[in-house]
Amino acid sequence: MNAAQDIAVILVAAGRGTRMGGDLAKQWQKLGGTVVIHRTIAAFRQAGLTRIVLVIHPDDEARVADLGLPYVFGGQSRTQSVRAALEFLALDAPEHVLIHDAARPLVTETVINPVLEALKTHSAAAPALPITDALWRAKDGAVIGTQDRDGVFRAQTPQGFRFSTILSAHRAFNGDAADDVEIARAAGEVVWITPGSEENLKLTYPIDFKRSEEILSKRQTTKGQTMDIRLGNGFDVHAFTEGDHVWLCGVKLAHSKALLGHSDADVGMHALTDAIYGAMAEGDVGRHFPPSDPQWKGAESHIFLRHAANLARQKGFTLSNVDVTLICERPKIGPHARAMQATLAQIMDLGEDRVSVKATTSEQLGFTGREEGIAAIATATLVKL
Repeated sequence: MNAAQDIAVILVAAGRGTRMGGDLAKQWQKLGGTVVIHRTIAAFRQAGLTRIVLVIHPDDEARVADLGLPYVFGGQSRTQSVRAALEFLALDAPEHVLIHDAARPLVTETVINPVLEALKTHSAAAPALPITDALWRAKDGAVIGTQDRDGVFRAQTPQGFRFSTILSAHRAFNGDAADDVEIARAAGEVVWITPGSEENLKLTYPIDFKRSEEILSKRQTTKGQTMDIRLGNGFDVHAFTEGDHVWLCGVKLAHSKALLGHSDADVGMHALTDAIYGAMAEGDVGRHFPPSDPQWKGAESHIFLRHAANLARQKGFTLSNVDVTLICERPKIGPHARAMQATLAQIMDLGEDRVSVKATTSEQLGFTGREEGIAAIATATLVKL
């Protein structure tokens, strides 16, 4: 089985993660500077699987609006959430489906591919790790016995199934189950065990984020020779025209003039967008949003920047850091640089410590020195592990 065949992926991300603590569900927190679920999506795309359906909580709908992926709302339990996604896929049923916890962002092809291989000859397969520690039974905090560990495994995801098989199993199942293997077995299916990985951990407690950061660091060290690191540069210029404000890096500044352009003429955001596109050899803003197309007349530039950042994630890249330099005599950028930094970070879903905005003058030389317009230079770093 390969990625060219009809395989869908369900990413379960409707939980609230109460054991993790904090105001933000774990799948929307950042791991190594990247949102957890973005890492998970990138992992499956890296394996060549692009038909992905998200199961989310209704409160998180705004968070997925720019991912370009179909989604359904989850239910009160994991079982209900998965069933909702299966019913959605049934409208255009795939041959096979992988069901994965979005909170397992470190999954790799070494776990995914054996599941796909097993599905060539089995109707269901899932990764697991054998138990190697002694098992105790306890009561009131004290050991009251031991448990035989022979044949006992720690279940992981993605769990793979022939789609028609797991859909029928879910429809016939009453109540809740620990996972989809339990539901498949209740329907009489044999589930083949494939190799799991110690790195394919599920983010459950705060310590799991620390462990995951260590794994990511190790991967960068051990695979440093094969890391795909891309640098992109962007440069843009807009002339002044009549007006009373300018848009720079997403912030509106009062000024005696405006910038002339087909969109909102945000020269800083345009340069940054081009830098991200450039790192992927994807041309520039004009390729993706042609100025000849009237729908982009007066468009807000955050549309362009968000598209570039999401395209990078779709290609499996992590946006590591960006740097923007605005070149002008006026308006003065310094008092607004922090606000610009925060705005760009929000648009690209990056930490503010990964976004730099600064300014310089041209010492009254050239068109910027004569205050005829503003120029901007930007650099973006993309990394694929």
